[in-house]
Amino acid sequence: MSKNHSDGVGHLERSIDWKQGLAIALGVPLLILPSLGYLPMYLSAAAILVWGLSVLQGFFQNTAYAELATTFPKASGLPGFAQHVFRTENYKGKYDKGKLIGGFSAWSYWFAWNPVLAIFAILVGGYLHGLFPVLGETFTEYQLALLSGLVIFTGLSVVNWFGLKDGALLGYVLAAISLIPLVVLAVAPFATGHVELANITGNWLPADWSWDMHHILILFGIFAIAQWSACGWETAAIYGPEYKKPGKDVPKALFACGIICFFSYVLVQAAVIGVLGVEGVQAEPISPLIPVALAVFGEAGTVITIIMLIAAMILIIQTAYLGSSRAMHSMATEGNLPRVFGKTNRQGTPFVAMLVTAAFNMALISMGSISAILAAAAIGYTCANGISLFAYVKAKKHPAFANLERPFKAPKGWKHVAMAFGLFNLPLCLVGVVYLNSLEIGWTSTWLGFLVLALYIPLWFYSQHESGRSKNAAAARSSDHDAADLAKLPASR
Repeated sequence: MSKNHSDGVGHLERSIDWKQGLAIALGVPLLILPSLGYLPMYLSAAAILVWGLSVLQGFFQNTAYAELATTFPKASGLPGFAQHVFRTENYKGKYDKGKLIGGFSAWSYWFAWNPVLAIFAILVGGYLHGLFPVLGETFTEYQLALLSGLVIFTGLSVVNWFGLKDGALLGYVLAAISLIPLVVLAVAPFATGHVELANITGNWLPADWSWDMHHILILFGIFAIAQWSACGWETAAIYGPEYKKPGKDVPKALFACGIICFFSYVLVQAAVIGVLGVEGVQAEPISPLIPVALAVFGEAGTVITIIMLIAAMILIIQTAYLGSSRAMHSMATEGNLPRVFGKTNRQGTPFVAMLVTAAFNMALISMGSISAILAAAAIGYTCANGISLFAYVKAKKHPAFANLERPFKAPKGWKHVAMAFGLFNLPLCLVGVVYLNSLEIGWTSTWLGFLVLALYIPLWFYSQHESGRSKNAAAARSSDHDAADLAKLPASR
């Protein structure tokens, strides 16, 4: 069981191995679902190449994160790495700017993962609405999305209340259920001859595509959206404090998940475009896998596919739920959020963070637009990755970290790779996604993204005042204790 500090922040337990971490992260291939129809709208069949390049980008970034995870085994993934590296040791002033930067990275990461719950709850509601006509007579899609979110979040809260080990067990079951339809839908269309290669080669880029600044900014924005899905398997590293052997478990879990993601992202998008053509995908942008299943398997196969995809969506909600709650726990542990968010139960589960995450996503579901929510989340993800990669560069160059043990080491010179991808995220992908948002859905999602990110500033200042009060109270108790000890001494003549 976890032990709680006197300040109310609990420790996470070392209870899982790399296979359990992989099982939880195996929800990541399902992150392609919201964007399967979105990328071809802008890039036609070249969307296949973007997915492949984005997963490769994940290998470059996640190699740095794997080293950070084993260098700082007590830090919780991206949020913990940045907070640990940027804080100033033995800082004497009131506000540590380095600590603010690290904390902002963690908050950005929390906001990047958090909306996964809302996005897939909306998708579940949409699939249920199409699968069971009787539900459509009773509820609207919006009502079904809210109901789906409430039921799923409540169920996962109960399961994860008993600790990450049980959450990983659920991950095993759902991974087996959910990866089957994804693999089948990726491979079967090729095997049955339903894929027309001309649909891919004959429509590689839109007819009006040109390499001007307008299209280059769109491309950066598309990479930001794709990265949110295709690089998300770094979640396997966020459980660094909970692996039994972080030096071996972290890289194993990361790279196994990366290989699975590469083949699934490329093949699923290729299958969808190969069967439906770019125009067919654009006609069914939210759920293009359904007409693919209908073409390959018929009516009965489509029903089975939808049911299994719903199970897959619950798996990715589970992945995001765990990642988001542990990001908040990490911030509270580092003193970057109020201590209440770091409270754990007897099983070591950060239950307050989980409840806040569920409530926040119920509010997001009320927006109703998957595109708006995803675009806002992508803003947070580019910020989190950029700052975390800069943290890796600092951890390699700063003398304070030079002598730390590194059970897993990235190849020599990786700090230059990390710097390049850090700059790719900030500012290029950030500018691109803001530009893309302005074209696609106006400024709503951009303002939402920046508003949620800005909300961190007052929360951080409150947490610093809270820490100051705690230190002053501890100093006062120590002073009273010393005075009492002096009073017990015999008086001198």
